[in-house]
Amino acid sequence: MTLNAETSEIKTCSFRAMGSDCEFHLCFEDASDLHFVSKRMLGELERLESKYSKFRKDSFLSQINLAASKGDEIRIDDETQSLLTHAMNCFEQSEGLFDITAGKLNSLWDFKEKKVPSAEEIDLALSLTDFTKVSWTNGILSMPAGMNLDFGGIVKEYAADTLAVLAKKLGVKYGLINLGGDIATVGYKPDDVPWKVGITDPRSTKTEIATINIYSGGLATSGDYKRFFIYKGERFSHILNPKTGFPSTGLRAVSVAANLCTVAGSIATIAMLKDEPDAIKWLNGLDIPFVTMDSNLSILKNDA
Repeated sequence: MTLNAETSEIKTCSFRAMGSDCEFHLCFEDASDLHFVSKRMLGELERLESKYSKFRKDSFLSQINLAASKGDEIRIDDETQSLLTHAMNCFEQSEGLFDITAGKLNSLWDFKEKKVPSAEEIDLALSLTDFTKVSWTNGILSMPAGMNLDFGGIVKEYAADTLAVLAKKLGVKYGLINLGGDIATVGYKPDDVPWKVGITDPRSTKTEIATINIYSGGLATSGDYKRFFIYKGERFSHILNPKTGFPSTGLRAVSVAANLCTVAGSIATIAMLKDEPDAIKWLNGLDIPFVTMDSNLSILKNDA
């Protein structure tokens, strides 16, 4: 992902967070300061990562999964309930393909060891994957013993949206939040000028396959090229189908623009999990800008 039209008005802050290279591109009101605003935004990003990271043993998400391992319920706050509600909407709209209860399945596939799990291991993980068995009423979360939640398909996109709102409150006139390719805009650029976002070629990451113009909202990309391994001549990516237990076999990559980065990310992930023809038909029906690469490495762009 690349951006165009950097000007002297726009100040950039680059850093690494949530396992990704990130950037803030911000144009300030007169009284605003890059150091102060960036520090506040980085603090908010750290809060979200420490709260919902599955890699931190002290995160709230780890507390949720620990409670489930014991068969216990746990009290959750409004923010977590909101994320669960969004995840349930995605689950229903995708007919079960977008399922954040696939935590056991996700942890089963180790892309460093490059090993395909056994059928027995996959069957066990699938038996603990079913969002319909999760409930949260009056702030109390309950799910089957041994089930694990994984907010990996939501949190970075949600963080981008949250930081965009915070930036506006802190006096940013307009700007763009880029968290490893998950993008949220702040305000509007002057004269209705778009941010031109270059979409990286999944098979040659130094080149681009297309450009998407975004004026507001957000953009997100999902693809099989960042985490994968080749086993016995077959390519296995980290995007796992919660119905089969195996990596998706449809599109190679999807980039989507929508009213929020959270929405764009969910749409991109669902499209990756669908069969190719169904994914393209579904995306076209949403009437939003998108770029896809299919299994034949053919590019389709819809400017909506």
